[in-house]
Amino acid sequence: MKKHYFFLSVAPLALATPAMAQVMTPGAHESVPAAASPTAEKAAPPEAPAEELFSTGVAKGRDRLDSATSTSALKQSEIEKLGARSLAEILRNIPGIRTESSTGDANSNYTIRGLPLASGGTKFMQIEEDGLPVVEFGDFFNVASDIFIRADFNLSAVEAIRGGSASTFASNSPGGVINLISRTGDVEGGAIQLTGGIDYDMKRLDFDYGGKISDSLRFHFGGFYRTGEGQRHVGFNAYQGGQLKFNVTKQFTGGYIRISGKYLDDRTPQYLPGPIQITGSDANPHYASFANFDAKKDSVLSRNIASFATLDGNNQPIRVSMSDGLRGVVKAIGLESQFEVAGWSVTERARYSKISGNTIRDLVANIYAGNALPASLGAGTGTLTYANGPNAGQVITVAGNINGNGLIGATSLSKIDIHALDNFTNDVRATRVFKLGNGELTVTGGAYKSLQNLHTDWLYSNITQDLAGGGNSSLINYTNAAGVAQSQDGFLGFTRSGTTGFFRRTYDLQYDVTAPYGSVNYHIGKIAIGGSVRYDIGKVRGQVYGVDLGGGRSGTVSYDFNGDGKISVPETKTAFIPITAPGPVHYNYHYLSYSAGVNFRVSEPLALFARYSRGARANADKILFSSKIDNTDGSLPDSGDGYDIVTQTEGGLKFRKSGITFNVTAFLANTEDTNVQAGAVTTDRNYRAYGAEFEAGYQHGPFAVAAGLTYTHAEIVNDRLNAAVAGMVPRHQPKFIFEVTPQYVTRTFSVGANVVGNTASYAQDINLLKMPGYTLVNPFVQFRPVERVQLMLNANNVFNTLGLIEISQTTVPGNGVGWGRAANGRTVTASLRYDF
Repeated sequence: MKKHYFFLSVAPLALATPAMAQVMTPGAHESVPAAASPTAEKAAPPEAPAEELFSTGVAKGRDRLDSATSTSALKQSEIEKLGARSLAEILRNIPGIRTESSTGDANSNYTIRGLPLASGGTKFMQIEEDGLPVVEFGDFFNVASDIFIRADFNLSAVEAIRGGSASTFASNSPGGVINLISRTGDVEGGAIQLTGGIDYDMKRLDFDYGGKISDSLRFHFGGFYRTGEGQRHVGFNAYQGGQLKFNVTKQFTGGYIRISGKYLDDRTPQYLPGPIQITGSDANPHYASFANFDAKKDSVLSRNIASFATLDGNNQPIRVSMSDGLRGVVKAIGLESQFEVAGWSVTERARYSKISGNTIRDLVANIYAGNALPASLGAGTGTLTYANGPNAGQVITVAGNINGNGLIGATSLSKIDIHALDNFTNDVRATRVFKLGNGELTVTGGAYKSLQNLHTDWLYSNITQDLAGGGNSSLINYTNAAGVAQSQDGFLGFTRSGTTGFFRRTYDLQYDVTAPYGSVNYHIGKIAIGGSVRYDIGKVRGQVYGVDLGGGRSGTVSYDFNGDGKISVPETKTAFIPITAPGPVHYNYHYLSYSAGVNFRVSEPLALFARYSRGARANADKILFSSKIDNTDGSLPDSGDGYDIVTQTEGGLKFRKSGITFNVTAFLANTEDTNVQAGAVTTDRNYRAYGAEFEAGYQHGPFAVAAGLTYTHAEIVNDRLNAAVAGMVPRHQPKFIFEVTPQYVTRTFSVGANVVGNTASYAQDINLLKMPGYTLVNPFVQFRPVERVQLMLNANNVFNTLGLIEISQTTVPGNGVGWGRAANGRTVTASLRYDF
């Protein structure tokens, strides 16, 4: 019988686009004043301000219509309406940004303007928190930056700059910057909110409070805690943890100083590909869920696969709990200050973050029809039995009918043990405005410093499991025709696959980044013209283990995990790390970034702009364990392999008048991209993308609508390793991405819906199998029965649409068995909020 849960809890955030709710940011990180009560300013229909200051990725905060950049802003009070269940689901509402957000609350994939998304994380755009990166490289293998940041009541606004000057005001951000800006107690008051899942198991508490301590001293603190199974059936408590943040600001003549702190300890599941039935043709495929496994609601995670044994980074036996999932632990302290020195406005931002955690996953390597098993599982000979679960010990007599879907999965269980992702970042800049003729010349100079550690172990085991929904998948044992057990408690080996140490490795590195930068901008009358430059110098030092260095390659040994004094077949396949034979990493890189643009304020409500930018992204761990690195001394023979270059040309129009906002930006982007898998360079490509971003808002009385549309034509120009994909469209890249949010707002209630979607795309770079487009509808209603009290109901994917994010196959499989990821099915939450 289906279980129903009801609790009162919180939804993270919501969208505010142009005419609905523009964000004002008075300083680089001065917070946006938030209304104190949902029955007061928040409840009233929002009106666009006369001027919109924007400060992320630029030298000096200025009105968006006076800046030659493409920018967007999201406001906390609007984000909560969207029903977003993760940061990726929030950011998908920003035009130009494409997210693959079905992985749960973190480790999602993000890209911008058709820039390639050949691997996970955020390679070409930087996710920042209060103007500094969460981690220096957002696409570390299996360790994306969004594991270590959460959106809650501490958030004042999200600012996004696409292209433009982002590459010169932040390192490793040639595509753009997403900046989550915290509240700082400008407005006295706070709120507490309880949120709970109605049709799924989730309970959440959010709270915050801020205000004045004295006329010149203010504070803010807040956080959240949550627990529950989550959006998909996994059979255990997959979400658990929370966050606390605070800041204290001292205001003085000409500036301020702020101290901030953050403690995050939160774990979430990672939903990886599961079985999907694929029939029809490549050009017109039909996708559906298999019996007893809903692609929208189920997961290969299970209560019956609670843990796994392996050797740790020191080759000692451990048992890993699968419920630990994606866990981020962050202890951070920050300092921010702005002050005047001899006519110069100096801004200093610094933060030290101590970061650890893990990513634990159940990754499908293959899915077999039970009546067509491979040789490794007997090919129809031998015996299959349940190793655990309600049918433990039972012989599977007709594998083709197992669980009603006849599917058996070969999967790897992995733990990326994050010992240290600690980082220190510091950004100091000085700006001065000079009168020059009839105009103003703004000059900025600054320096950025970052020290980023990467210490991780990659640990694996591999299993055979049936594929039952409801969190009920069980482990399967296989005994061959000769009666010899080939598995132990469902485990085929204590490595990722086979008899090799494939992917068994350790990273122990430090990235040292120094980047001086500067800009000039001249504003006279209706014209502003400016340019900026940045020079990144990187030093990479450390060692890796598992590299083929004088016999130091990862391999397998025998280990008696169950302590029975015997070595089983799986125990002979135990991967180890050659801890006495490290491979050195010792190389430098450097690259130049620059940007130039012109803005023409045609009239008060209308502006035109154009810009050209060149930036780059250091390749970090993507080039290690490959031929790019000389494994004898750790050097980089070709210094150009240390980074990938991105150039962008853009031009656009911005229009803002009472009740109406319209922005359009045309863009052309050329990108290099290098990626490594399994110890070999798998992509060494050039990409080209052009298109346009449209963003609009309209408000009349209580009715408002905000909308965004991105058109992208992208292609792989060349691949030096695979000529067959030249001229193809990158996988998962649709022609159109869209979002629209109509709403009707009164002082008593708000009602509306956030609609997001995209058109069709290809499953893989070879451009055979298509993935259909989809539209997800996320309605919301807010009711304010009395002052300071708000009840809210929102739904995510209310029509339970099958929206495919990823398919692993290149063509329709002959047996109809495929695997991939789909958008989470319908989830509904209710919340009760009290403002004080």
